[in-house]
Amino acid sequence: MDIDSLQIVHNPAEQRFETVIEGKLCKLDYLRDGNRFVITHVGVHPSLRGQGIAGKIVEAALQYARENSLRVIPMCSYAAAYIRRHPEHADLTKQDTE
Repeated sequence: MDIDSLQIVHNPAEQRFETVIEGKLCKLDYLRDGNRFVITHVGVHPSLRGQGIAGKIVEAALQYARENSLRVIPMCSYAAAYIRRHPEHADLTKQDTE
């Protein structure tokens, strides 16, 4: 699998970013409340873990949040750890909500 060619789709009706690999849904669930973007869960099928898929999905969601001036609240432990490992996204969690 070529991680760089992975297509992540934003599905606003389901409030998630998703991709299907080998028939298995991998996704990031979120809640949108005004300008707050709460990441509630990142899920990758166990047989597909360890290949960077979750990171790619989180990256797509963070890019969306940045483009829409949203404040990211990472309730999901994976998303929080991802942001810690990629400090270029830390500003998204500190934006003024006024």
